[in-house]
Formats: sequence, C-alpha cells, structure tokens
Amino acid sequence: MRRVEQVMGFPVSLRIDDESASEETANPVFAWLREVDARFSPFRADSEVSRLDRGEPTPHELSPDLTEVLGLCEEYRVATGGAFDVRLPGRGLDPCAMVKGWSVQRAANLLSGRGTSRFCLNAGGDVVAAGGPWRVGVRHPERADRLCTVLEITDGAVATSARYERGDHILDGRTGRPATGLLSVTVVAPSLTEADATATAAFAMGAEGVEWAASREGCEVFAVDAERRVLRTAGLPVAG
Repeated sequence: MRRVEQVMGFPVSLRIDDESASEETANPVFAWLREVDARFSPFRADSEVSRLDRGEPTPHELSPDLTEVLGLCEEYRVATGGAFDVRLPGRGLDPCAMVKGWSVQRAANLLSGRGTSRFCLNAGGDVVAAGGPWRVGVRHPERADRLCTVLEITDGAVATSARYERGDHILDGRTGRPATGLLSVTVVAPSLTEADATATAAFAMGAEGVEWAASREGCEVFAVDAERRVLRTAGLPVAG
C-alpha cells in the first residue's frame, strides 16, 4: 500500500509492505499529521502555538502534547548551549524544528501499535522505517541529481538538515544569524524525534555540531562541512 499527501508544507509518503494493508491502515497517520499542523503551526493564527506566543493560554492550560514538545525544545537548547532555540529575539515562537520529527515518529508509532510491521514513512526527506532492510539515499548538498551515500535501515530513522531546499533557514540561536560551517548533516537514530532534532541542532552549531551529534547515544552521523570534507561516524549503516 502506498499513499502520498501534502501535509505541514511538505510531501509525506507512506509505503506499507503488508498484503493486509489498506487505505484505512494509513488514515490515522495522515489524520494525526493534519491535526498536528492545525495545532502546532506558527503560521496559523488559531493554532495552540500561535495562541501561546500571543500570551493567551497560561502554562497550566497547555495541552500535554505541546508541553512535551516545549520540554524537548528546552532539552536541546541546553544541550547545545543555546544554538538550538525556538524562541529567538525578534521572532515568534517556532517549534517546527522539533514538531516535525516528533509528530512523524508518533505517526509511525500509530502504525506499529496497530500491528503494522514493515513500513517506510518519509516526511519531506526525513524517514522512519520498520521491518527492513530499507535503503535511504542521502542527497548531495550541492547536486540535486547526486547522492552522497546510501544507508541501510532496519528499524530506525534518518534525518538531514541542509540549505538546499530552503536556503539559510536554520539559525544559530547563539547569534541569531544563519548557521555556517556545514553544508549538510545527516543523523541516524532510533527515533525520528531524536534524528531530526539532532540534525537540526548540529547544523545550527556549525562545524562543532558534528562531534556533538556523534556523542549523542544511539546516533550515527554523516556530514559535509563548508570545505566540502566528508565526516562520518564508524557505525554509520552504509548499504553494502
């Protein structure tokens, strides 16, 4: 079963290799992602995030989900010395860097919880997979028609942060300026929550972010720095 929808501003594709899978199997996944977009988008005036940014709900009125997301954001802010920060001066609250991976991982958990054992969920190039092996290509940061490497994932997630889709959209929270030092960084981790947030945080940190990401438990890293050097950890699951 295969299905693709545009959600949260990017294409989300789901492939389930199970003869018993149907469109109904996928419905909870896309319904949840549409709900997340409505509740957490900083671009929707009526979202919970926008209302919080305007000071409308008090902290004890926040939903458990938003409380969890903001807690994760704070964890990464502290761990990066402020490089990963969803509350930059002069800008509104924007937890998208955390919400994407967190919500897609939750969607994958919905599938697993319903007995789906072999699937691949791709959200704008970030992937969470189960029941592999699955092969995941890592795009060249400067050549859209080239891959840097191909990874083999059985159960886990892959996320990449780079400039090639949205330009200088990742800011270093310590300076408020676009991050420099890396062209792209890819993280493999047990969950997309961690893979996506770690990749974004590492990119925001610049060159020092590669070593920081590699030190995170369960994380493997592939990066291309501003000098076009390739850096990767020994345990990176490169496909044979």
